[in-house]
Formats: sequence, C-alpha cells, structure tokens
Amino acid sequence: MLSRVAERIYWAGRYLERAENTARLVNTYANLLLDLPEETGVTWSQLLKIVALDDLYAERHRKAKEEKVLRFLLVDERNPGSILSSLREARENVRTTRDVVPTEVWESVNEFYLMGQHQLARAVARRRRFEVLSDCVTRSQQITGLLSGTMSHDQAYQFLRLGNHIERADMTTRVVDAGAATLAYGKKSILHYENTLWMTVLRALSGYQMYRRHVRRRIRGQDVIEFLLTDAEFPRSVMHALNAIEGYSATLPHREPTHDVLHRLRSGLEGGRATADEGESLRRYVDDLQRGFAEVHRTIEATWFRHGDEEEASSEASTSPDPR
Repeated sequence: MLSRVAERIYWAGRYLERAENTARLVNTYANLLLDLPEETGVTWSQLLKIVALDDLYAERHRKAKEEKVLRFLLVDERNPGSILSSLREARENVRTTRDVVPTEVWESVNEFYLMGQHQLARAVARRRRFEVLSDCVTRSQQITGLLSGTMSHDQAYQFLRLGNHIERADMTTRVVDAGAATLAYGKKSILHYENTLWMTVLRALSGYQMYRRHVRRRIRGQDVIEFLLTDAEFPRSVMHALNAIEGYSATLPHREPTHDVLHRLRSGLEGGRATADEGESLRRYVDDLQRGFAEVHRTIEATWFRHGDEEEASSEASTSPDPR
C-alpha cells in the first residue's frame, strides 16, 4: 500500500486513541481533585504537566484555573492535544482514506467529531462533565469494535492498530506518571490518601476490576505499577502494547529496525523495577519508557512512511515520460 495511506491510517488510529485517553484522564483527574482535600497540594497545573502541555498553556494563560484548563484540554483547537483537535485530525485522516476504511467507520468518526463540536464545551461545567466525557470513551470504544469486526485485517488495519497501541502505551505511562508526580510534588498530607490515588490511576485505565481479579490484594502502589507496566494480559498495560505492536508489525516488510527497538524496550521493562515509594525515581523510569515509545514512533515513520515516499517517488519517476 502507498506510504501516505499507511501514514494517514496510522495517525487516524493515534488520534482516535488520544481523544479517548484524554477524556479518560480529564474525567479521572477531576474526580481525584474532588476526593482529595486542598491541603494535599494537587492542582490542575499538574495535569498539564502530565500531558506535556504546560508550556503551551503558559503561552496563553497566566494561571491554571479549572475552567481555563478544561477548555484548553477539551475544545481549544489551537491546542493539538485537545480532544476536539484530536477528533478533527482523526476525521480528516479517515476521510482521506475512505477507500480502505468501512463506510460505517467513517460515519461513526464523523458523528463523533460533530458530537464533540456541540457537546464538549458543556463538559467544562461539572454538571455535565462525567456524562459528556464518558460518551467520548464509549464512542471511541464503539469505533474500535467496528474496525475489528468490519475492516479486513490487512496492512491498513495493522498500521491503524500500531497507532492505537503506541498512543495507548504513551497514555498509560502518563497516567502512572500522574500518580508518581502527585506523590513526588504533593504535600506530605498526600501520603494519607495514597490508596485513593492509586485507585484513581487504575480507574483512569479501566483497570480496577482486572487488578482486583488478578492481583487479589488491597490497592498498593507497587502492585498497581507492576500491573500497569508489566501485566501482558491487561489490554492497557505497557507490556501488552509492546507485544501488540510487535505482533501487528510482524508481517510488514522491513520490520527489523522496529523490532530491535521493541526488544530493547521489553528488556528494560522486564529487567527494571519502578518503586512506588520513590516518586522522583519512578518518574525518571516512566520518562525513559516514554522516550522509548517515541523512538518506536520515529522508527516506524522512517521505515514505512518516509522510506516509502522515496520508493514511490522513484517509481513515479521511472514510469513518467522522459521530459527530454
């Protein structure tokens, strides 16, 4: 398939996953702030750091007030990481690849974007927040199901799922980072609410029930971290994402550079150990994982998108009339 089509499909997968994950994170963080007293020092500015948008936000706003942060993360189209921006980009990428995507999927993505235009601004207010953001998660899950059940599992589908899982792994590390940052930079009183914090982290990834089923212990930071990073059976864990990326790329040509990066990441994940009670150390560990997934993305881009562009240009040049 053409590299430009593969790239658009890949980014459609990433943007759809990003919209869902941002909705999950904002919803969960808002609930966390309601559960924790002000003296713990947990604020909206920390959420901006988690999603690496604090510098962009600071260019436009002086203080991290609840309403402004939520508008920035939900509907600000000047913010490339907002839910509405993600939906706009997902819609455009699906629209331009409609010949390889089922019609039902295109219609669902288009409806999702239109819903976002009309409803996301209402999530700024607490009264409608949970309802609207939960609807975003549900719609994204429905599209994922449609893709799985109606789209041929060919190369286009493989690139879409590569995008899904890279974005999902990145967000999982950011959610874990949220717990680490809260412990590292919050006031000492946050330690009294540590169980609440890690329970919120699990719920942000819909992992609370599976954690209780498989770990079968009370909520403990160290167990939560190991579950979300290394449990290969949980669909939103980092290890599951690594395995999925390797599996979906296994039949693609020139896969060796990507697999080399994945193997290094897996070795570090299996050999390292993140400690929940050392917040700053855990943050560095998570930062290393995020840099690793950024390298996976760059390798995918160089192998199948930019490399493919060169091959297509060469092919077009060889078949076009000689200008002389």
